[in-house]
Amino acid sequence: MVLPPVSPGMSADIGGPDGHSYGAVLLRSEASHPIAASGADAAPDVAGILHGLRFSGWVAPPDRGWTVILGDPGAGVVARGRRGIVEVAGAIAAAVAGPVVAVQVRRDRQLGIVAWLDGVEIARYCSDPSVEPGADREVLSDPVGEDDAEALATALGRSAAAEDLRALLAEELDPDSVFESERLRSVLRVMGMPEWLVAAGSLPHDIPTGPRAAELTRLRAGETGPAALAAHGLIKKGRRRHAPPPIIDDPPRQNDGGMDPWLL
Repeated sequence: MVLPPVSPGMSADIGGPDGHSYGAVLLRSEASHPIAASGADAAPDVAGILHGLRFSGWVAPPDRGWTVILGDPGAGVVARGRRGIVEVAGAIAAAVAGPVVAVQVRRDRQLGIVAWLDGVEIARYCSDPSVEPGADREVLSDPVGEDDAEALATALGRSAAAEDLRALLAEELDPDSVFESERLRSVLRVMGMPEWLVAAGSLPHDIPTGPRAAELTRLRAGETGPAALAAHGLIKKGRRRHAPPPIIDDPPRQNDGGMDPWLL
């Protein structure tokens, strides 16, 4: 399956020539009500997790049966304990039934997808482990985890689209013409998830094709309202000094097996 190239008119939506970094957690709306500013309508498990983790980001109203939790724009630390969006999703997945999916885009050059079903991890994909901060020159750029497409599609009730999903995840993209946001947009479409996620980097402004900023609940270090502003400034500054764990802990390397793959 060949992905369409990015057209000039699309660049503003998906990050432009430099590319955006962003991440989100998606879970079934019936598993978590939208988190209201007052907290009164929040599902105690998810709201409590976000508060306990001192999560910073936004919670969107339900869309197409999904609740979307967006990390502060970037692919860095969004919660205490140097947690990125994937680790936040894992904490939520351990507390709710049904599927939970984390998606992360780094500078539009890397797409990560991790999914759980009833608290059990079922899929972990990274389009290019070599883009991770701190990855050395031995880490290969080949995708890892595309074979998890069937488990992911089945968990989301889209088993008929498993082959299409696998082809999307395995596709080798030309970084000069196609961004990873385009791959993610196609994945979201195939899986029946909100496609406006690819424009999440526009926050704190309105999300093109998605919810307006005023419709989102803003969380700063797990808190809402003006009182959270002062403390969040210091926390955010500290988090920027760290990177969350890589999506793939032990990625394939050129010297695996004692032979340079270019010689095979």
